Amino acid sequence: MTTQARFPAASRLLHWMMAPMIVAMLFIGVGMAASVSARYDLLVSIHRPLGIAIFVLCVIRIVNRFINPPPELPDTLPSMQRFAAKASHILLYALMFIMPLVGWGMLSAARYPIVLYGPLRLPPILPHDLTLYAWLRDLHTVLAYLLFATFLVHFAAALYHGLIRRDGVFGTMAS
Repeated sequence: MTTQARFPAASRLLHWMMAPMIVAMLFIGVGMAASVSARYDLLVSIHRPLGIAIFVLCVIRIVNRFINPPPELPDTLPSMQRFAAKASHILLYALMFIMPLVGWGMLSAARYPIVLYGPLRLPPILPHDLTLYAWLRDLHTVLAYLLFATFLVHFAAALYHGLIRRDGVFGTMAS
């Protein structure tokens, strides 16, 4: 096993705070899409503020990443895997940033209130337009599938580094 420099504590904290939030959002989204019962309202009431929390934490995480760059990947990592790692991280950050904005815009276009908690609501960011709403709803769904696929690849890569390569990459974020 190779010893690697670790991510700074703030980076690890943000990562492990957001990981269960994103997994929860994916399952809540599936539940919302499949639900026509009274649970739908409950799921929506969780989904909207959780999405905004993920957006805020993502912005903080992007700033943190510029302040505290990640450790270098091992020299033994093939160039294609190095490229895939960097590209997948860019995609993950982009999706964590864009998904909540698309959801917020979608709800704005439909004139649905974005209730965070009690009377606390977000203002609309797009004009009322049902065609735009329909387009953004489809986009939100496609991006959710892409986020889920990217998450699975990220998780599989973490397991690959931790259990098969044992090159220290997993430990940079896990410990």
